[in-house]
Amino acid sequence: MFTWDEQEIFPEEALQHAAKLGFAGIYCSEEYGGTGLKRIDASIIFEALAEGCVSTTAYLTIHNMCAWMVDEFGSETLREKWIPELVSMNKFASYCLTEPASGSDAAALQTTAKLDGDNYILNGTKSFISGGGNSDVYLVMCRTGEPGPKGISCVLVEKGTEGLHYGQKEKKLGWNSQPTRQVIMDNCVVPVSNRIGKEGQGFNIAMKGINGGRLSISSCSLGAAQASIEAAREQLEVRKQFGNYLKDFQYLQFKLADMASRLVASRLMVRNAAAALDAKTSDHVALCAMAKLFATENCTDICNDALQMFGGYGYLKTYPVQQYYRDARVHQILEGTNEIMRMLVARDLLRS
Repeated sequence: MFTWDEQEIFPEEALQHAAKLGFAGIYCSEEYGGTGLKRIDASIIFEALAEGCVSTTAYLTIHNMCAWMVDEFGSETLREKWIPELVSMNKFASYCLTEPASGSDAAALQTTAKLDGDNYILNGTKSFISGGGNSDVYLVMCRTGEPGPKGISCVLVEKGTEGLHYGQKEKKLGWNSQPTRQVIMDNCVVPVSNRIGKEGQGFNIAMKGINGGRLSISSCSLGAAQASIEAAREQLEVRKQFGNYLKDFQYLQFKLADMASRLVASRLMVRNAAAALDAKTSDHVALCAMAKLFATENCTDICNDALQMFGGYGYLKTYPVQQYYRDARVHQILEGTNEIMRMLVARDLLRS
């Protein structure tokens, strides 16, 4: 984890090893090689993996979401071709929704796909794409029709397609074990047969994918918080100040108890939302938003509290808690900012 972060290594071999264990298509059907588990299983897996490396696990969650989209909404031809490649991670996948001028307002995206015979001609730019430039498959949300969400479709674009380009690799606070670039389409020719779902169904596909994505990224936050608590506990047991071990100071005991309580509460919210998503309950969107809001904020705070317990050592890159904090902080921004999560929860409450 330290080396991947410091040297900005994208650990493809490690990810492919995870795929051999069934972790690249966790909730894809078994028909073409998926693991066939539920979202609650995925949450448990992602939390455990994130204790080892949050950044790498986060990419794996995105890859899983893309594989599921192809499996759930793709044609039989696309499923047969791509699911075996994705669940084995012979091919890596990226999700392309965000644009320079449309982040939270995703339905305002401007990337276009103009029909030209049996092809779409794609033009536009996607921003903050995890795996950008390295991934083999890009699920691109693009405008095939009217303004707004009903005019958006989802198209699978293969690496090497003429007109597909990438921006420079972004320099980030965290998530350094996965590359992030702009994905640029300049008269990019893609067969209509590469469309995922029906024309105009793309925004619906994107939102269904991102509900699960919110739980996956929250699960990564759980792993970061769990590892940070364990590191802090070990520090309290060995570090002495004023002639006493830190574990004997009641203030730090209470702080550790608060951290553990917030972690368990966060975990229960995430697992509850995962169960609701599996069951497709009427309130699953709000529950996913609540879980993402609560877990990512509390778990980032837990990482920060653990860093504080280390004192000056916590600020050094030779100690792990700073990396857990850096990697977890972005979870309040992506998969829908936590401000948008509050909007979704409020909308559900007021509609009810």
